[in-house]
Amino acid sequence: MSTDPKPVPPSTSGAPGRSAAEIRRDIDIQRQQLGTSVEALRGRVTELTDWRRQVREHKRELVIGAAAVGFVIGGLAMLRRRR
Repeated sequence: MSTDPKPVPPSTSGAPGRSAAEIRRDIDIQRQQLGTSVEALRGRVTELTDWRRQVREHKRELVIGAAAVGFVIGGLAMLRRRR
């Protein structure tokens, strides 16, 4: 004997208790939010990949880093020369 439940026909109103108009409204809201999020992300990516602005904002750190690398390379060159 089979105890399989009867198949339930698909609902015509979407989720229980929601009308087609409500679902469309929710879809439109989600679409607008997604568009806003994409634009914000695009602006953030542009800001982070602007290397000229990054150099301007971090000039001091770059100078210190370049000086440290110069000292290391100079020290290694002197050590090799002594050998």
